[in-house]
Amino acid sequence: MKYNIIVTTASGIEAVTKNELKALGIGETSAINGKITFLGTLEDAARCNMYLRTADKVLLELSKFTAKSFDELFDNTSAIPWEHFLATDGQFIINGKSAKSGLFALSACQKIIKKAVIERLKGHTKKTVFPENGNGYLIDFNIFEDSVTLSLNTSGDGLHKRGYRDLSGQAPLRETLAAAILMLSGWQWERPLIDPFCGSGTFPIEAALMSRNIAPGTYRAFALENYCFFDKAVMDGVRQEAIGGITERELRISGFDIDKRAIALSLYHAEKAGVSANIHFQTQDVAKLSSRYSGGTLVCNPPYGERLMDEKSVAVLYATLGEVYKKLDNWRLLALTSAANFERSFGARADKTRKLYNATKECRLYYYFGG
Repeated sequence: MKYNIIVTTASGIEAVTKNELKALGIGETSAINGKITFLGTLEDAARCNMYLRTADKVLLELSKFTAKSFDELFDNTSAIPWEHFLATDGQFIINGKSAKSGLFALSACQKIIKKAVIERLKGHTKKTVFPENGNGYLIDFNIFEDSVTLSLNTSGDGLHKRGYRDLSGQAPLRETLAAAILMLSGWQWERPLIDPFCGSGTFPIEAALMSRNIAPGTYRAFALENYCFFDKAVMDGVRQEAIGGITERELRISGFDIDKRAIALSLYHAEKAGVSANIHFQTQDVAKLSSRYSGGTLVCNPPYGERLMDEKSVAVLYATLGEVYKKLDNWRLLALTSAANFERSFGARADKTRKLYNATKECRLYYYFGG
């Protein structure tokens, strides 16, 4: 059986996620407002959860309808065959968002949807009591103007939660965004890669995972595995396939940070991710950065004004980065920051820029092609 599957992703990286889907053999997709949809099977949903590095969540669309009132929301929700998707002892967890709609009170929407789900189950399962002491079923609603989409969240926690970063440094970079930037950079594993402000190690770790073909979902669980209509053996098979595809490679990936506590955190996370042997971490000031290699990639999410440092210190730091970069032989640089003065402080206009979001924070990615 095939379903409408929705893959959500951050604004600005939809094209990257679409390329990932294409690599998984999913060719016919449509994208709008951070949502990529396609017709697929439950195994496709499992594979998306396991392999997509840049997506936020994978949703199974159950219904899309028009509702201008809570009565219409109730009636259309109760028309969905929930008995095919929910266990009668399941915990029904309803979350969502609403924009430009008269149905703007989220708590009211949650209550109406849950009431409609229960009433449907009462009428089709011959049960009157639903203890909600079993597995969680994550029901997602999205209301825009008068259009309502109801889905099951098959991912559970956001896909940026790979399972290796249970401790966070200050102002962490999302794993999904780090992976997208690495893909946008054109970096290949044969070339050296350096993050001079590595923080908790996200860029180097994601680069190592990509290089060794370690699927981002290998060591985490997904909500889909606990749904009564899904054969858990399918996910087990996908996971074993992923583990079987892991490769060993000699990499030249380095992460530096002036804060020794950040380096300790990076080492801990790399160990949890299984790539500690593939990355060189070291406490070092960016002013001392150099490389004996010709042709590499420098990628970073440097500190900025409201993030860890005052504006004057940030300007000095960016100027130092600019001076260091000039001395590297044929290296590419990608820097993600929300600071408006980056190019001026860095000392050179970027060859290209791109607006991206780290969670809800608007940032800009500056490309310097080098050479």
